[in-house]
Amino acid sequence: MKLQQLKYVREIVRRDLSISAAANALHASQPGISSQVQQLEQELGLQIFERHGKRLTNLTPVGKSVVEMADRVLLDVDNIRQLAADNHNSQTGTLSIGTTHTQARYALPAAIKAFSLKYPHVHLNIVQGTPTDVAEMAASGRVDIAIATEGLSQFESLAILPCYDWNRSIVVPPNHPLTLETTLSLEAIADYPILTYVMGFTGRAQQDQAFINQDLQPNVIFTATDADVIKTYVELELGIGIIGSMAFDAQKDAPLVALDAQHLFKPSTTHMGIRKGRYMRSYSYDFIQLFSTHLDRKTVESAINI
Repeated sequence: MKLQQLKYVREIVRRDLSISAAANALHASQPGISSQVQQLEQELGLQIFERHGKRLTNLTPVGKSVVEMADRVLLDVDNIRQLAADNHNSQTGTLSIGTTHTQARYALPAAIKAFSLKYPHVHLNIVQGTPTDVAEMAASGRVDIAIATEGLSQFESLAILPCYDWNRSIVVPPNHPLTLETTLSLEAIADYPILTYVMGFTGRAQQDQAFINQDLQPNVIFTATDADVIKTYVELELGIGIIGSMAFDAQKDAPLVALDAQHLFKPSTTHMGIRKGRYMRSYSYDFIQLFSTHLDRKTVESAINI
């Protein structure tokens, strides 16, 4: 049994049983992967995959157990490599962070700048995606840390740590009637076409719940994953925007105006997801605390080492 064979099996499962997709991801040949998987099955004397002709159709019951064990073995192998790298030189390496556009654009820059100054020889790899995408990346070990407001709780293999709370602003063109409201209300907001985040992004479900609780139906006419896109179309007077307050800068976003709406919505929480049992390089803990000061090394280790 070879570690490479276990990697092939794991990647095939990650790629929805597509050997060609696994081959592309691992920069290997499709016939080579097929041959190695068959050799592993012959050595073990069991069938990992169900087949229809040459096509893989499912995992066998025992194959599911093999994949779970292989995943643990490969995690431990990677942990040993990371431990050795830490002992060899704790000032060099790579830190991979999976996150959404909003976090990468508005929440992470200060921490990344401070980290880069402290660790100039550590390569930072920022991978953007949907909340579910980045959570899956962390759960599968493709990134060290996932940062998002939603999606992380779908994966039991992730330790989830709260980073910070945030709320929303209503973005309008200058001289918009809402700027004259003494106390902004959901009823007043619901009178206008709304531009906001796509469902599943940046606390959208919690935002919608506030309207539902008051039996209101907001007229959402435009959605996007990116606050900058929403602001662009608010400036074109397509409607009013509801975005995370951290995504608005009064100087950079002028002439638009942001109206505080934190009294209308419950705060949302951005979380960090780290695979349980993963060995984290020493510099990773420094980055985490730079991003969220209450998450010290002891707190993080207690969460992931269970």
